[in-house]
Amino acid sequence: MTSHDVVAIARRALGTRKVGHAGTLDPMATGVLVLGFNNGTRLLQYITDGDKNYVATVVLGAATVTDDVEGEVIFTGDISQVSDADIERELAKMRGTILQRPSSVSAVKVDGERAYDRVRAGEKVELAKREVTISALEIKAIRRVDGAIEIDIEVTCSAGTFIRAIARDCGDALGVGGHLNALRRTRVAGFGLDKSISLAALKAGELTTLPLVEIASATFKVRELALDEVNELSFGRPLSANPDDEIYAAISGQQLIALLTNKDGLAKPSAVFAAAN
Repeated sequence: MTSHDVVAIARRALGTRKVGHAGTLDPMATGVLVLGFNNGTRLLQYITDGDKNYVATVVLGAATVTDDVEGEVIFTGDISQVSDADIERELAKMRGTILQRPSSVSAVKVDGERAYDRVRAGEKVELAKREVTISALEIKAIRRVDGAIEIDIEVTCSAGTFIRAIARDCGDALGVGGHLNALRRTRVAGFGLDKSISLAALKAGELTTLPLVEIASATFKVRELALDEVNELSFGRPLSANPDDEIYAAISGQQLIALLTNKDGLAKPSAVFAAAN
C-alpha cells in the first residue's frame, strides 16, 4: 500500500476529494501518516517540515537496488569480520548534521520526473547529497542470523532524511552491503502512534477529526486576537508586528483565523482561514 492509497481511502471515508498527507511513507513501511482534509490541507506543509521518529531494522551482508528488502540484490558481502564495534563506529558518524544521498528509488524529482520512475525505466540514477540532521540514532539490538547481521535502530531526524540511506551507507562503509528490511514511523512532528487510528477504523469511518485550532496551537506560537483584529484579518489586512519572526497562529476563541508572519514591520497573513463577514 502506498501513501496515495491511504489518501484514497480517506477521501471515501470523509466524503471529500480534498485530502492530502504530511510526508510519504514507503510502501513497505508502517506507522504514522498525518492526513489533512479540506482547509486542513493548508497546514500539512508545516507538519511535513517537522522532525520525525522511526524504528527500523538494517540488514548487513547485501545491497539492493532500492536500498530495502523489496529490491533486487545487486551485491553481497562477507560479514564474518564485522564486529559490533565496527557497526557502532559507522552509525555514530551519521549522528548530527550530515550530507546524505537520497535513495535512487525515491520520490525526489530529477528534471521534473520522480527518481523511482527513472530507475524503473532502466536508468541509473544517483541523486545529489543534501544536508539532513539526525539528532538521535540509537542501536537497540544486533543479531547475527543466516549469514547476515540485523541491527534494530531508533532514529530521530529532520524532514528529508532517508532511513534506507542509513542502511545503505553503513553497509557501504563496512564493505559488505546494507539495506532496510523493516521500517515504522512512530512520530511526525507532534503526531505519534498514540494519536493514530488504524486503516480499518478509517475505512469504517470510525474517527474523530482534530480541530484546526488545536493543530495550529500545537504547531505554532499563538497570538490571541481582539475583535477588530479578527475583522482586519478576515479581509487579508496586516496587523501590528508579532513579537518575533516565527509563524504565529492567529486565534480568536476556538477558531483559527490566519497564520501570521512578520514582513516590512507588520504581521501579514500567509493563509487566512476565516472568511470575511
